[in-house]
Order: sequence, then C-alpha cells, then structure tokens
Amino acid sequence: MNATESSPTGQTPPSDRGRIVISLDAMGGDRGPATVVAGMVRSARKNPDIDFILHGPAAELERLVARRKQLAGRVEIRDAAGVVTMDDKPSQVVRRGKDTSMWSALEAVRQGEATVCVSCGNTGALMALSMIRLRKLPGVNRPAIAVLWPSRNPQGFNVMLDVGADIKADEHDLLQYALMGASYARNGLKLDCPRVGLLNVGTEEHKGRAELKAANELIAQAADGSNFEYVGFVEGGDIPGDTCDVIVTDGFTGNVALKTGEGTAKLIGDLLKEAFQYTPLSRIAALLALTSMRRLQKRIDPRRVNGGVFLGLNGTVVKSHGSADATGVSAAIKLAYQLALSGFQDKIAARVASAVTLAQDAAERETGTE
Repeated sequence: MNATESSPTGQTPPSDRGRIVISLDAMGGDRGPATVVAGMVRSARKNPDIDFILHGPAAELERLVARRKQLAGRVEIRDAAGVVTMDDKPSQVVRRGKDTSMWSALEAVRQGEATVCVSCGNTGALMALSMIRLRKLPGVNRPAIAVLWPSRNPQGFNVMLDVGADIKADEHDLLQYALMGASYARNGLKLDCPRVGLLNVGTEEHKGRAELKAANELIAQAADGSNFEYVGFVEGGDIPGDTCDVIVTDGFTGNVALKTGEGTAKLIGDLLKEAFQYTPLSRIAALLALTSMRRLQKRIDPRRVNGGVFLGLNGTVVKSHGSADATGVSAAIKLAYQLALSGFQDKIAARVASAVTLAQDAAERETGTE
C-alpha cells in the first residue's frame, strides 16, 4: 500500500482477508437478470477468488444460477421481490424501496458482508439510496460519479468526474473531486503520480466562473502534498487527449460531455458502417480493413470500460450502464474487483480527510488575513 494512502481505519486490505465478495443487483437493467448472471459467469471464469451475493426474486435467480456450473458454491441469493425501474423517481424509491433488489444490494455493503455493490439500475435512485444507506464520508459535501474515458494516454483511458451525481459544485467540492479522482487513477489505472486537469472554457487563468478560479488555486496548493501533478485548466478537447489523466468538473458539465461523447461515438460507427456498404468497391474495402476495424472497435468499445464509480461514500458502488450486455456487466464486476483488491475505500477516505484538512487550513489563513 502506498505510504501516502495508508488506511485511516487500520483495517487489513481486502486482498489480505481472503476472497472478494461482490454484491450484485440482479434487477433494474434493460436486459434482465439473465444478462447479469451471464456477466457473473464471465467474471467467475477469470477470477476464481470472487464470490457473489445476488439480489432479486429468489425463485427466478435460483433457476438461472443452477444452470451455471461455474457459479456453483460461489453465489448467495438474497430474496428481494421489488424492482427499481428506470422510470421510478429517486424520492419515491427512498421512501418505498426497502423491499427492492437495489436496497438489498447496498445493504450487504453497509453490513460489511460485501466490499462493493454493482447495479445496472436507475442512476438517480442508486445514488439517492447509496447516500441514505451508506452515508457520505465525513467532510464530503457532494459525492461524485467517476468514469473511464478512452484517451490517447498510454493507459488508454482518462478518469472524469463528476458526470452526474450533482449538477452543482463549489471550489471545495472540486478539490475533493481532484483528490478522489487522483486516488481512483492510482488504483484503477495504476498511475503512481496522475496528472489532474480542471475543465474550463479555456486554459487561460482569467477565464471561467469564480468557483473555477478558486478551485484552480486550491488544487494547485494540494498537488505537492497529495501525490499528483496539477496541469491547470483544460478544455473539452483534452478529455480524450494526453494532457492529463484526471479531468475534474461539475456534474452538469460532466454529464453533458459524457452523453455527447456517447452519441458522437455511435454516430461515427453508424456513418462508417453506411460508408462501407455504399458501393461494391467499398464493401471490398471493408473486408480488407476488417482486422483493423475490429481492433478499433475493441479499442473504443464502451462495454470494456462499463462502470461509473460513486466516490465519497462509506462504501464503494459501481453503476453499470442500464443497457449493458454480459460483456458490460463482466467489465463492471472486474472494475469492482480491482477496487476491492486494492483497498480503494480506505484510500479514498484518507484522501477526503486530507481535503477537509486543507479546506480548514485555507479558511484559517483567510481569517488570519482579515
């Protein structure tokens, strides 16, 4: 464990405690529980030290699991009849969702029975329930959702946060995002000293809203003592670039960027397919380029990086895309496994604690100046 990220609780890292247990919400995704179980099978084949707690209607899940010999002896099923749909309002789920598979999956993490919760369900409801059941880490004002974005960097991906947990963020929230994002990059992308950038409408220091200018100063002050390099303001074109490894922004901007990127990627794919089918000669060209196209498809396949991580909670939650297939679910489980193996939750808690200290020090300096 990195000396700068030692556990604040003194607990033994999960990798030293035996098997990793993942809590899985089997319901809520567009493709149903069969797809979740298929994703579990893929993960079970690759990682023999993962066990699962699976939440949903017991009778249905028992039938699905019984057909998969790879899951024999590795799955505990928790009966939960209720389902959180994509149309459910978060406020309604918080009030009346106690019998749902989502609530049950989070409860397993809350009780310490599992290290990470994975769900394909309603993002707003999952965040609301996560904040109610797991609670925020001390000092966290707004949790964040972090995603991996395909990039030109050697590791192949950048981390971006927040992408939709909360549309607002002041300078202290953005500082916390920077610290948590840097910790995620160290554990998820194995970067010893990640480069952090703050998303703005330009790279010049005089540009942007007042909270961005204040955050720019706070993050720069925190960089040396927090084991990351701060590159300053970055622009939208740097999100898939190689200028930095972590892009920090508010949830409104991050969510718009994420949805725009997903839509653009789909448009390019559709246009390429249309172009290669346009004439007999273009169809021949498509056959000649098949190997390269498959390599490109794999490189930008969103299923391979499926999973947004909720940061700033007393427990790790991975949100899988609602339309994820078995490959996507397996990728989300892989991410959950990697984070659990690294003792990520304790490291995030340490980073948040350091952000609180930095904010208090800054406030004291301002008071002293006045």
